[in-house]
Amino acid sequence: MTFLAALSAARVAPAGRIAAADAAHLKEVEAWRAEHEADYIKEYVPLGGLFFLKPNANTAGSASSNDVVLPKSAPASVGRFVYQNNRVRFEPRAGAPVKLKNQPVTSPIELRSDGGTAPPDELVIGDLALWVHESGKRRAIRMRDPHGDVARSFAGFRWLPIDERYRVTGRFIKDPAPRTLLVPNQLGDEEVDTTEGVVEFALNGQTLRLRPMTTRPGRPFRDGTSGHETYANARFLYADLRQDGTTVLDFNEAYNPPCAFNPYTTCPLPLPENRLKVRILAGEKDYAHAAAKKTP
Repeated sequence: MTFLAALSAARVAPAGRIAAADAAHLKEVEAWRAEHEADYIKEYVPLGGLFFLKPNANTAGSASSNDVVLPKSAPASVGRFVYQNNRVRFEPRAGAPVKLKNQPVTSPIELRSDGGTAPPDELVIGDLALWVHESGKRRAIRMRDPHGDVARSFAGFRWLPIDERYRVTGRFIKDPAPRTLLVPNQLGDEEVDTTEGVVEFALNGQTLRLRPMTTRPGRPFRDGTSGHETYANARFLYADLRQDGTTVLDFNEAYNPPCAFNPYTTCPLPLPENRLKVRILAGEKDYAHAAAKKTP
């Protein structure tokens, strides 16, 4: 059984003591970080635009008069996105070099969004890709541009040293029944998610409980390092639920959401009960550009 957990806490050692990670754990975390970085570089670094749609027609192209303004490499007009009844239809301009699944788009087509289990329909224009993105009840056109400012200026990843003390075991305690919650994102939209219980763990002799969500990986948490050593809004953590009801939470694998470095993302914020006071000096540090801004 797979469980998408987002939080716990860790045993914090006294000041001045540093625990050495054993070789197997070190190798495991290093491999995880390398895979994570490769995935983020492919999926989130190239994001170059997010255009929220107004009802009915939204024109698209490189001309500044469009609602969806594309880079200069695109034609002045490629067509329009028609947003009606929570559905988005693309109507191409005659002769526009737009493809879907490597086939020219020559007639109106309804586009599948990224809000379901299946991949969204991606319109391709040269090196650009466009698709419908869901943010709560709103719909937007998200753009991938490998030559955009964000991709070209990406400053890379920074991690805290791997420390075994931040790898802990929690116990999942089910609620009497699943509940639906509205989870806000950093743009003010609310996403529907569900929760089925809490993760209980021990920290410095205390028994604590925090609530994971169930429908999306990498649920957010905040801790005492947020806004200082680590990203202010939240970090994410993924964990599996074992058959015996326990889950291993390794904060050495706590990572930044893409909104830490890319403005064209819609990242969920942590629930109030997932905002920890303990300082968790493990996992990913704040994005390099953001950290530089804090330095006088």
